[in-house]
Amino acid sequence: MATMRAMSVRERGAKLRLEERAVPSPTREEVRIRVQACGVCHSDTVVVEGSMPGLTYPRIPGHEVIGIVEAVGEAVSGWQVGTRVGVGWSPGACGYCAQCRHFNLFACENIQGATGVTRDGGFATHMLAHASALARVPAELDSVESAPLLCAGITTFNALRNCGAAADELVAIHGVGGLGHLGIQFAARLGFRVVAVNRGRDKEQLARSLGAHDYIDTSAADPAAALRALGGARAIIATVTDAAAMQTIVGGLGSNGTLMAIGAVGALTVDSIDLLRKRAAVRGWYSGTSIDSEDTLLFSERHNVKSMNEYYPLEEAQAAYDRMRSGKARFRVVLRIP
Repeated sequence: MATMRAMSVRERGAKLRLEERAVPSPTREEVRIRVQACGVCHSDTVVVEGSMPGLTYPRIPGHEVIGIVEAVGEAVSGWQVGTRVGVGWSPGACGYCAQCRHFNLFACENIQGATGVTRDGGFATHMLAHASALARVPAELDSVESAPLLCAGITTFNALRNCGAAADELVAIHGVGGLGHLGIQFAARLGFRVVAVNRGRDKEQLARSLGAHDYIDTSAADPAAALRALGGARAIIATVTDAAAMQTIVGGLGSNGTLMAIGAVGALTVDSIDLLRKRAAVRGWYSGTSIDSEDTLLFSERHNVKSMNEYYPLEEAQAAYDRMRSGKARFRVVLRIP
């Protein structure tokens, strides 16, 4: 029997452990992928630390996956063995429920959950994925370098293209980190006037080199006041994972502005009067579906958007996870899976 290697979580709060399993066979609507690379994302904490209710274990995390289709189920069409594909957070969509028929594929009523959370993900040499979860990977993109585009990339790119801003309008990227360093690149290439917002000045030069036109140091100035001085932001892409920091910047929205909350921070307190006066909004944004992933990959290839990564072998997934969790990685962590 053919076997595969995987780094799995056996129970809530347990360390990632290397194990050998039988290589799985795809069901009628699935494909089997020979994984080449998988990013290690902050969202993997929901599995490793068990913060999402209803989880079942053991579980293989990982939702920033690039690999090669190795086998296809009998009902799968449009995907062939040998095709290089990406799989992100979205586990796919049925295409026929009420949500899918209203083009809300992310809210599919029949295929729910998340890759690497409710089904096994990419911390392994092989994985299964529903055919509707697949994105084609452009030939010019490197598999290992580009894996983070399947979560950090799609989340920022998709939020930016749905934030309501037009070319040359002011867009703030709040946080110059794993998501923010990609958000700055996407925002600049989409034609926005980009201001990077971060604590301290140590990332200012990097932010400007990535395409930021302005920089706000939150330790030296009130970020909301600084944004208002620039005319008010048409959009703020809030990538930070700190509720207080996110609340502090909301007041920097301009007329008809929108804060796109893509960092998971729990409850937020905002000034409703300020929102009313400006006709502004705070909006959450789901990362996206497989076609959004494909759009992100194509845009990145065409406009040279690059993720800055640190690399680990599969067997060192726990060290890679610890590095990601420390907040010291510059900026994404990726598992190479030969």
